[in-house]
Amino acid sequence: MKFQRARPVSDIIVYQPGKPVEELERELGIADSIKVASNENPLGPSPKALAALNGATRELHRYPDGGGFYLKNALAEHHGLAPANFVLGNGTNEVLEILAHAYLDPGDPVVFSEGAFIVYHIVSQLTSCEIRRAPMRDYHQDLDALADLVCEKTKIVFLANPNNPTGTAVGEGKLREFLGKIPQSTLVVMDEAYCHYAHLEDYPDAARMLGEFPNLVAMRTFSKVYGLAGLRVGYGVADEEVAGAMESVREPFNVNSLALVAAQAALEDTDHVERSVAVNAEGREYFVYELSAMGLPFVPTQGNFMMVEVGEAMGVYEALLREGVIVRPVVGYGFPRHLRISIGTPQENEAVIKALYKVLNI
Repeated sequence: MKFQRARPVSDIIVYQPGKPVEELERELGIADSIKVASNENPLGPSPKALAALNGATRELHRYPDGGGFYLKNALAEHHGLAPANFVLGNGTNEVLEILAHAYLDPGDPVVFSEGAFIVYHIVSQLTSCEIRRAPMRDYHQDLDALADLVCEKTKIVFLANPNNPTGTAVGEGKLREFLGKIPQSTLVVMDEAYCHYAHLEDYPDAARMLGEFPNLVAMRTFSKVYGLAGLRVGYGVADEEVAGAMESVREPFNVNSLALVAAQAALEDTDHVERSVAVNAEGREYFVYELSAMGLPFVPTQGNFMMVEVGEAMGVYEALLREGVIVRPVVGYGFPRHLRISIGTPQENEAVIKALYKVLNI
């Protein structure tokens, strides 16, 4: 039996997550593997979040607070804004979908860079938009090329900062210059999932620029530095009018009660954030030294991952799996010769380098 579909779903890109360690064990029988594929926090969840979760499970028979009152108020205090500036989502992926539902119509031009987070492409396809992609320049998003693709009908420009998977970032000076070229009627969505790891001297905070640029929308997540990827909670920061439009199409109870409680506690855990950033910086320096010694080209990163050129990437990826090391191929992003490697603990980082030496026969 054939069923009529709303659109040719076979043409829609499917997001491919990093392989779970359990899957590798099932497939190859490797029990002591390490996963450095999904840019997760190697230190685990915020201890304060774990403590908060212990007291929250007794209320699991209740629906969560649909408006996220306490988390929004905590975020407002954290960012120096009002609760009405925030929209909560089941990860930033859902916040991107909410934004698309609120603002995009079929045929609208949507602008983003080649080699950018693949979910921008997916949500644009799901809303039947015209996709305009600007080529990268030396692994960086080319702001001039992006601006040239914007027209009066463009409603959204997606800009990741730092970008995944390349790890490159845009400074505040260049961002301001770019925003000056974009019509005020076009939303510029700044995806700042990896903002805590950025060490660029003039790295911007999009949320603090809302008063000057009300067409900015900042995206943040608790999946990375806060270590809560399994709970799926992210948020958007926007002008009250934009946030209100997004709230009008948000699904009820989209963030579960455990995620709300854990995120609020994690937001206050500055010690865990500082430790996570420090471990990442140490690991980044280690990879820079070791990859340079191996003669492997890599993209200098502002995130918690490295994009490394290894040759025939899928073959190297498969060989690393057999060594119990799960990394991320990025051929779907247009980089068939590269792998993305998450920065882990010192022990995990050493295991990755040891495995690379072996599979590349260096």
